[in-house]
Amino acid sequence: MNLIIDVGNTRNKLAVFSENQLLQKYSCDPGETLDALNLISRSYPDIQDCILASVGSIPEDVSEFLKTHYKVLALSSKTDVPFNNGYGTPDTLGVDRIALASAASMSYPGSNVLVIDAGSCITYDFISEENKYLGGAISPGIRMRYKALHTFTANLPLLEPPPAVVEIGSDTSSSIHSGVLQGVLFEIKGFINMYGQKFPDLTVILTGGDAHFLRDSLKSDIFANSNFLLEGLNFILEYNKH
Repeated sequence: MNLIIDVGNTRNKLAVFSENQLLQKYSCDPGETLDALNLISRSYPDIQDCILASVGSIPEDVSEFLKTHYKVLALSSKTDVPFNNGYGTPDTLGVDRIALASAASMSYPGSNVLVIDAGSCITYDFISEENKYLGGAISPGIRMRYKALHTFTANLPLLEPPPAVVEIGSDTSSSIHSGVLQGVLFEIKGFINMYGQKFPDLTVILTGGDAHFLRDSLKSDIFANSNFLLEGLNFILEYNKH
């Protein structure tokens, strides 16, 4: 039984896996992480192994708890992974992208896979059918785009994404919604089309916090999996046990 911890830019995600099956998932603010860990340790006393992937800082009390209770694998660019890394600067590859590439490698062996993670940033990561990670792209996420319009202009308001995509803006607010959301959708469609032309039989995975919102608007043969990064971390942990 494995404990998976993904420390993100704004939220922390914790998950419990048994034999590659997701049993439980938690999402919390950074200050609530220790409480979540205490709950997990009481609910799943058989957990022995843990993988920690962090793009942010780890509080000392959380770090001490993990060291005391589990055998911890801290994911880094030096960790053994189940794919061939063809990235030009492998030491700079983020742990989130390493996890997504691992999930693609293990879940779709022998396939060309494009993973799109729509979170704080939108990342594009590609694994070839030869199991080689070639890289991808990084662009601003949805909320980052809203914030940029507000921050770098004098009069544009800071907005939250609406429940549905706006096609034609009839005022300033709806024009911002249209520009941000349609811009993201056209970008994603463009990347899918580019990779699809270069690599046949392309499998596309959409994940991240905005995945399901975007999936309904893309109207394409895309697999939405909000747990893809957590699954990738679990694959890496299992891979390093041998």
